[in-house]
Amino acid sequence: MFEKLKAEAEAVGKKEWRAMLSYTAELHGKSVHPPLPPFPHSWEEIGPGYCYAPAFGHWDIIHAVFDSLVSETSHAKQQLINNLTAQEDDGLVPGVIWLKDGKTGWSKLWGHPPVWIYAADEIIKKEKDNSFLRYCFEALKRQIVWFENKRKAEENGFFYLDILEKKWESGIDEGIRFDNAQRGAFACVDATSHVYALYKMAEDWGSKLNVDIKRFKGKKEALADFIQNELFSEESGFFHDIWSVKNPELLVLAFEGVWPLVTGAATEAQAMRVIDENILNEKRFLTKHPLSTVAVCEPKFELRMWRGPAWNSMTFWAARGCLLYKRPDAAKLLLERALDASAAEFERSGTIWEFYHPHAGNPLDVKRKPQTAFNTPCRDYLGHNPLLAMARIYDGIK
Repeated sequence: MFEKLKAEAEAVGKKEWRAMLSYTAELHGKSVHPPLPPFPHSWEEIGPGYCYAPAFGHWDIIHAVFDSLVSETSHAKQQLINNLTAQEDDGLVPGVIWLKDGKTGWSKLWGHPPVWIYAADEIIKKEKDNSFLRYCFEALKRQIVWFENKRKAEENGFFYLDILEKKWESGIDEGIRFDNAQRGAFACVDATSHVYALYKMAEDWGSKLNVDIKRFKGKKEALADFIQNELFSEESGFFHDIWSVKNPELLVLAFEGVWPLVTGAATEAQAMRVIDENILNEKRFLTKHPLSTVAVCEPKFELRMWRGPAWNSMTFWAARGCLLYKRPDAAKLLLERALDASAAEFERSGTIWEFYHPHAGNPLDVKRKPQTAFNTPCRDYLGHNPLLAMARIYDGIK
């Protein structure tokens, strides 16, 4: 399994990263299972060390796909098809798909961040496969309908179910921004940015298929205006949720504010402030192992899952955002710091961790969920470690 991926792992990035990257490639091979409903193809789990393994999906599978889409394109494409095959009639793309007693199951009420479009787009550009493009475009249109019907905010923008029910649909379990938020269908900066990305990709894919894209373009532009004018704080130089952007008592510095940069919804001036005043600021997000998911200056920062620790997947997205706004200097710094720290930890512990100590300390000193039986980061965890993709990007900009 994955001989091409293993070969790539031995050639990409700095030599100090090679042992870790080779181990990551082997983990991909160990995580693949035979097809079973609803998956038409062999499926790759989140990682053999996941505390609730085996499981498939969420944005974890998309991060794994980014690792394999260059050297193992067929496998990467099959994982996207597996993910979209479970799409409900109303357009919902399920979050995590669980395996229990030989059967799969998932919630029909909540989904996950729709970042699959970015991996699909890279495969589409690489293969120039119109049949796959049409398949993805149809799934994208259905998912847009689901967001418009199920996650439209009260006035403008979109929300994740986290603000109504603690289901962590955003992928940011127990995020600090919801600690004091009033319960209601209020616009979340990440959900709104993600739907902006859906409209933007629908416009792009639709134009390639020669279909009418006016409605996607119009809605994309309206959301961009909302994000730029209503979700950006001049005080912090950062993006926030609608309920906190003008309320100093609720304003927090959490990674979710980077998404307008990743999706291209920010103005150039706003993007520069996000990068220079926040991402590259050692008093905020630029930790020894970047990025901290909560700014280190934030009173709510703590060494606990999504409330401070570093997730390589989020560094990956932030680096992509920096590149989108022509800041390769920032992207290179983030990737090199994160991969250096991950490789040093791999040399010490011999594993890939779910998330990391932001100051490059021992991952076992970082808490997961104190109220559960699993209170340390999982080992051998692929879902948030697109390490090969990160090294590949690094090579492209050095």
